[in-house]
Amino acid sequence: MAKLPVEKMRELERRFGEIEARMSAGPAADVYVKLASEYAELQPVVRKIRDYEGALSEVAGLKAMLADKGTDRDMRDLAEMELPEVEERIEALEKDIQILLLPKDAADERSAILEIRAGTGGSEAALFAGDLFRMYERFASSKGWKVEVLSSSEGEAGGYKEIIATITGRGVFSKLKFESGVHRVQRVPETEASGRIHTSAATVAVLPEAEEIDIEIRPEDIRIDTMRASGAGGQHVNTTDSAVRITHLPTGLVVTSSEKSQHQNRAKALQVLRSRLYDMERQKADSERSADRKSQVGSGDRSERIRTYNFPQGRVTDHRINLTLYKLDRMMVGEIDEMVDALIADYQAGQLAQLGEVS
Repeated sequence: MAKLPVEKMRELERRFGEIEARMSAGPAADVYVKLASEYAELQPVVRKIRDYEGALSEVAGLKAMLADKGTDRDMRDLAEMELPEVEERIEALEKDIQILLLPKDAADERSAILEIRAGTGGSEAALFAGDLFRMYERFASSKGWKVEVLSSSEGEAGGYKEIIATITGRGVFSKLKFESGVHRVQRVPETEASGRIHTSAATVAVLPEAEEIDIEIRPEDIRIDTMRASGAGGQHVNTTDSAVRITHLPTGLVVTSSEKSQHQNRAKALQVLRSRLYDMERQKADSERSADRKSQVGSGDRSERIRTYNFPQGRVTDHRINLTLYKLDRMMVGEIDEMVDALIADYQAGQLAQLGEVS
């Protein structure tokens, strides 16, 4: 394991103390908001650093007690019993601090745009796309995040051929970014009389939500077409004919939105387009940075099969980290924390291993 960067830790403690002092001095409201944001970011790591320093002092005190020939038998026995426990705590704190000091993904704290598309498997794939959307919707609800559907195209037997939504909240992207890829389902469709298991798939893309400051979209780079909104079953009764399609000419990216107002559609379509362009830039930068090394969690290739949901056996397998959970029913109602946390832990382990190789 790489050694802890002592100088960096001291600098973080110094900065944290400086922020505390400036906040208690009662600065202007806008300055206070910026300081409070930095304070919240530094607090977890500084708390761990202080715990670590306290544990080091504890070990030094226990070792001094054991080295002192004047220490009575009872105190010596107590020190010998406590020393391994404190050393174990130091080891755990070192790992926690290393993880907290890992380079941060600039997009981690952002909201995200979730795109789910039915793949191979016809109606069954559309139904599965609907199941996946509900899974993420319930997971988001459990975190207190807000989900808003930007556009959707329903499947003939239910579910979705495609659904795009924003998930708004702090740290959404950090939790969901490893969900991008092909999700495969194995189950017996309700219409299957012989009980034969069908395999179908849906593709998930999770993009960090981009701000206008991140990506500038020039008016001359886009073509905006308005179309007649139509849908099965009177879906668009009492709405204006307001579907909007935006084509980004330099990249050929096409985004559509069909909400009730043309103004809303334009804004929402631009929001998705901006996030897709931002994601393209990030992917390009990532591939240039790691051309010689792929992340353990996967390449981020949207065509990569990442997970299989096997309904007859009640299991979910993530192929990137070889993790199988026999709790498919719980996951489908949004309880995906165990899988999400395992993917994040695996990614962090890969980052720590790389730091170890460098140091």
